[in-house]
Amino acid sequence: MAVETRYAVVRKGVEVLLTTDKKHADEYDKMLDIADALTVLIQESGCQLDGQITEELSIYLAKNKSQVLSALAAKKTKAAKPAPQSEQAAKPQALTQDVA
Repeated sequence: MAVETRYAVVRKGVEVLLTTDKKHADEYDKMLDIADALTVLIQESGCQLDGQITEELSIYLAKNKSQVLSALAAKKTKAAKPAPQSEQAAKPQALTQDVA
């Protein structure tokens, strides 16, 4: 007889995930914690959304956390290099010379 370790993620008394991978179970549990927090946030916003839609939206946002953070500009993308100081200083002078 073989011994197998299984990890269960349980929410509100219901088993929502059963796996042999502890890391996967922990990640899934964390995602559900984020979804729960997002559900509360959406409900407190006053938006008139159906409970099922709110739950689905919260889970979607939690599963796509990195894209959401990027969209909120919490994660900065690589910015273009600024122009050298000499070029930046030359442009305003050229404009004032043309105007005068």
